[in-house]
Amino acid sequence: MRNSILMLLFIALIATGCGGSNQSMQSAETGDIPDWYVNVPNDPNYLYSPNTQVSQDFQLAVDKASTGARSEIGRQLEVKLKSLQKKFTEETGTGSDAQLLQLFSQAEKTVVSTTLSGSKVKYVKRVKDGNMWRAYVLVEYPIGAANEAFMEQVKKNNQMYTRFRATKAFEELEEEVKQYEEFKKEQSN
Repeated sequence: MRNSILMLLFIALIATGCGGSNQSMQSAETGDIPDWYVNVPNDPNYLYSPNTQVSQDFQLAVDKASTGARSEIGRQLEVKLKSLQKKFTEETGTGSDAQLLQLFSQAEKTVVSTTLSGSKVKYVKRVKDGNMWRAYVLVEYPIGAANEAFMEQVKKNNQMYTRFRATKAFEELEEEVKQYEEFKKEQSN
């Protein structure tokens, strides 16, 4: 009998803890959504990603939102590099060279998985949302950092670097890397 009462109390506690879904839109209705979340900045030198998450702990809400935004930037970066790979394939005619394409894909994956450390949370807004905290974040990532990392990966393979260097895609990437280097110098002054 005592075990069944404890079990019922446990189930009731879990059920009430999982409730509250009607409060998840409370902050949206009160106008607490930041403008930068709705109107994401557009800058050719950065990738931006807004995200929002909720938690009972306000720092955990920020951490969850930051992680979600960084994941989205990773996806955006992957799309950008796949576009570059397509240009490379079209210009060099390497569609049938499976080894070269595999090396290109490997460089792309390495860049996506390792370079997001250059991302930073540009804006954060925390809003009390019922008994929860809602965090809005905007993460930015300099595109030049990804281009620079990708160029380093390509240079590690002489065959791929030689073929890639002869393309217009390489010239465009090299120009973006130069612009990023200049930007880094300006930031350090």
